[in-house]
Amino acid sequence: MCSVRLNDDEKTLLSAAAGATRTSLPAFLARSGLAAAHDLDNTAAAIAGHRELVAEMFAARRHLGQVGNNLNQIARVINSGGQPAEIDAVVAAVQRAVTRVQAATDRLLDQH
Repeated sequence: MCSVRLNDDEKTLLSAAAGATRTSLPAFLARSGLAAAHDLDNTAAAIAGHRELVAEMFAARRHLGQVGNNLNQIARVINSGGQPAEIDAVVAAVQRAVTRVQAATDRLLDQH
């Protein structure tokens, strides 16, 4: 016999899923774990896809941070009466960042 430790949120989520399938939590955990074990290719693909998505979200966050820094620099130049030459490049970077975040968000929503 083994024991599984869950935080409150995990237990609530899994208990709700067990209730929806009209099984006890231990039975639900056993059945879903066995289903995953019997289909390792699908399970590994789902885990790899999740890891890929998390990596993309972190990369998009870094990209947005860089774009934010560029926007702050442009705002300083404009506020001091200047005309920054890189506005078009920064606007294009913002558009790329928005597209990247939207694509990652869409992938996340498609998984659930």
